[in-house]
Amino acid sequence: MSVLLLDVGNSRLKWGVLDDGDIRRTGHISQEKIRENGLSVLTTKLPRRVDVVRASNVAGNSFATRLSGVIGMHCNSDVHFARSEKRGWGVTNSYRQPRLLGVDRWVAMIGAWAETRSACLIVDAGTAVTLDAIDDEGMHLGGQIIPGVDTMLDSLSSATSDIPIVKANVKQAAAELKMFGKNTAAAVREGAQNAVVGAVERANRTLQSNGIDPTIILTGGGAARILGALETTSLHRPNLVLHGLAHMLENTQ
Repeated sequence: MSVLLLDVGNSRLKWGVLDDGDIRRTGHISQEKIRENGLSVLTTKLPRRVDVVRASNVAGNSFATRLSGVIGMHCNSDVHFARSEKRGWGVTNSYRQPRLLGVDRWVAMIGAWAETRSACLIVDAGTAVTLDAIDDEGMHLGGQIIPGVDTMLDSLSSATSDIPIVKANVKQAAAELKMFGKNTAAAVREGAQNAVVGAVERANRTLQSNGIDPTIILTGGGAARILGALETTSLHRPNLVLHGLAHMLENTQ
């Protein structure tokens, strides 16, 4: 069975094809490009011959409706959207109202748990940075949401008169004394990137001080920026949500 997997975020849409247990033919496109050119720019990159389409969507109901129509015509298949549940696939959701947990976070936790089967801290670095902690029993301990690096940079330039528009560094955040910028743009860039690094490291230390030794798993478009700056060895899983969708499908409950 061939399955098209879609990870629909606020900034990017990622895809992959699950075939014989492996995810192949991965790719991504920015939401900006879709807004400029329409969803047809997406379908030119996707296969037509698939049996099933599974998606995680945080881009809103309107986009989901449009996507369903276009993908349905292109692939001749309905799009099945994942939903956050109270428990499933070894993970228990800590939210009192489980559906209020972002589905991308839920699916990423399932993907992480499927790999580690032990405590982990999942960091998704995108438009927002989300941190979700799971203990050794698969219990979601809760999470944090902070602005992503690009979001911080945009907010500083729009909220102040003297800080210019600054683009994030595609490379990792600087460590030790190199984290101190010698001009305003560098200071803003390093400050934003190291704010994220600091949040991850403090979350990790807090878990460890409570007897939990998590594996840190990074995903999202900004993961590479913070990967090498962390004091603790971590795993980089760019397609974590896709792997979570695949695990959910292959282990239907």
